[in-house]
Amino acid sequence: MAQEHSRERFHTIVIGGGQAGLSVGHYLARQGRAFVILDASSRVGDAWRHRWDSLRLFTPAMFDGLVGMTFPGPPFSFPTKDQMADYLEMYAGHFRLPVRSGVCVDRLTRDGSRYLIDAGPHRLEADHVVVAMSSYQVRRIPAFATALDPGILQLHSIDYRGPGQLQPGGVALVGAGNSGAEIAIEVARERPTWLSGRATGHVPFRIDGAAARLFLVRFLFRVVFHRVLTVRTPMGRSVRRKMFTQGAPLIRVKPKQLAAAGVQRVPRIVGVIEGQPALEDGRRLDVANVIWCTGFGNGLSWIDLPIFEPDGEPRHESGIAAGEPGLYFVGLHFLHSFSSTMIHGVARDAERIAGEIERRTKRGAANTALAAPRDDASAADLRAAAGSTAVR
Repeated sequence: MAQEHSRERFHTIVIGGGQAGLSVGHYLARQGRAFVILDASSRVGDAWRHRWDSLRLFTPAMFDGLVGMTFPGPPFSFPTKDQMADYLEMYAGHFRLPVRSGVCVDRLTRDGSRYLIDAGPHRLEADHVVVAMSSYQVRRIPAFATALDPGILQLHSIDYRGPGQLQPGGVALVGAGNSGAEIAIEVARERPTWLSGRATGHVPFRIDGAAARLFLVRFLFRVVFHRVLTVRTPMGRSVRRKMFTQGAPLIRVKPKQLAAAGVQRVPRIVGVIEGQPALEDGRRLDVANVIWCTGFGNGLSWIDLPIFEPDGEPRHESGIAAGEPGLYFVGLHFLHSFSSTMIHGVARDAERIAGEIERRTKRGAANTALAAPRDDASAADLRAAAGSTAVR
């Protein structure tokens, strides 16, 4: 007979120990909640450590700190991926956040008002669950990739570390967003490089320039990305729809920089001709390497609840899951605003979700008080007491 595992009980379980999960944890700790943060990586910050070696953040350090702890270093420097990873690990330790590393969640279900989590040998339950993960979980690679010549080295951008991984010969980068553009400039220093895909637009100023330091960076990140482009504005809703299919504009790299580096822009790759990538204009690229910068799926198939749209995206209102008494999201693509996947934007989303958890908890306690039999108080007294609790 299989061994029955006992369940651990928490008020709130946070799934994901990156910047989103740690931000939610910070606010839950302020509330004094009994909570735990589950993360599949072996160390806090590993999601950053496992990106390409030369990666630097697009946002300057002044916008890269989580609530309660500024990011160390000059405010207009651009941290490396490892500096960001170490900062997150330091943050979790400083605030003594209860992170359990190496725990991969297999299934999330609901039994009445309680949520049940299966994670390997672990069984956990909670009144509230926050899925604090980015939308970048599952590699998206087109089906025709399997028809490419087996001699071509294929990597997804999440597996790319540096040019040393590549074999001699040309490189095709499929996907012309930020990752594709940054990697293209790097590999173009050593070998012929083609960047395939539609142009996504670009920020019309240098984010490390003098004008950016004086005004433009703050305006872009704090005003445009944070307050103008939100689900509450017509412009924000329009941009959100486009971003799910077209990608975000280039933030650091400019088209003229790609051209100066020798990167050749070509149309979309749509199939295979004689084992080589085929462009939508009928040409083929003779390359030895293909790097797929084609994005990710949200990787939420382990959520066994009726919350998904036909396209696989969860139904939610700024992170509050539709039709669920205690399920939330933080860190998803354009969750509430363009900045929702950025370091400086995730804190606002985390605060809002933690606040909703607190409101629902107080409302539940008030309803319990009203329903409980009492000999020493009238129904009117109970209603007054409940109302007092709800606004405290």
